Amino acid sequence: MKIEVWSDFVCPFCYIGKRRLEQALEQFPHQDEVEVEFHSFELDPTTAKDQEKTIHESLATKYGVSVDEAKKMNEGVAEQAKSVGLNFHFDTMVPTNTFDAHRLAHFAKTKAKDKEITERLLHGYFSEGKRLSDYEVLADLAVEVGLDRNEVLQVLQNETAYADEVRYDENTAQQIGVRGVPFFVVNQKYAISGAQPMETFVGALEKVWQEEKSTPILQDLSGDADDAACVDGNCAVPNDKE
Repeated sequence: MKIEVWSDFVCPFCYIGKRRLEQALEQFPHQDEVEVEFHSFELDPTTAKDQEKTIHESLATKYGVSVDEAKKMNEGVAEQAKSVGLNFHFDTMVPTNTFDAHRLAHFAKTKAKDKEITERLLHGYFSEGKRLSDYEVLADLAVEVGLDRNEVLQVLQNETAYADEVRYDENTAQQIGVRGVPFFVVNQKYAISGAQPMETFVGALEKVWQEEKSTPILQDLSGDADDAACVDGNCAVPNDKE
């Protein structure tokens, strides 16, 4: 079973949804046969790298509410995060552009470190107030998951490196109708939108597993000529038919 996940590193529900999926997989008896792959999605590609507004101010502007109302909204999200063991510190979050962070994730995938860097970037943003557009910050986080600092900086300083991979993910998301993240696709056939409750993920895993295992790999379109094949070392000799 393959689960593809479109998400952004500054999307709180992407982190919550990721954790709920992981908790569901812990209860799934076939978890060793499940592959999870992350894909790039930018919530707002126009966000500046050196954004000066706080996360509360940015949210207030986006939804046309007061800063105090935005803070209350963020407090509600933080409570949801706590329910899955995550600590969100909205007061120290640094809104920024995530394109370079996504390029880094694609580079990490070539080193089999994509899952590790995805977790580290999310934690860095939501719990530690890291600016995910700062090359030095990204390099520091990359080193923590086992990547080479010089290689990472070379990739980041080359603005075209892995840019096509990010755009490919985003174009694919557009083609399959992804309008918001997190967005989960199971076996390129089933979709789950949003940070659904863990029970939803558990039910989806079980449903897909049962359906996929009960469906034959090939659909037999053979006709009635059962004497035109060799089986178990024996070859049927067709009868003469007039």
